[in-house]
Amino acid sequence: MMSELLEIEGKTFDAYSISLDAAPFLLIRSADKSFLACGFLDIEAAGALSACAAKVKGVKTFDDMMKAEIVAVTKKAEEKGVKVGMTGKEALLLL
Repeated sequence: MMSELLEIEGKTFDAYSISLDAAPFLLIRSADKSFLACGFLDIEAAGALSACAAKVKGVKTFDDMMKAEIVAVTKKAEEKGVKVGMTGKEALLLL
């Protein structure tokens, strides 16, 4: 497992990467524990647990996550203004 701090427009995020055979599991977490995750995330399970989360697909790096389009969000993320179609970076700044 690898972790690092990412700074995006003055905000700091914890970023985690776990190597798996097919692709890495990637997760970027904000200070309030909202998060952006890769395609391994089960968005329905996250929503059932009242998580504030957004999902991107087809990514292998944190930089890919910033550029990727949001494909799913939980209700709590929607309440913060995160929408399907925005970029991962746009979503993180709202989370």
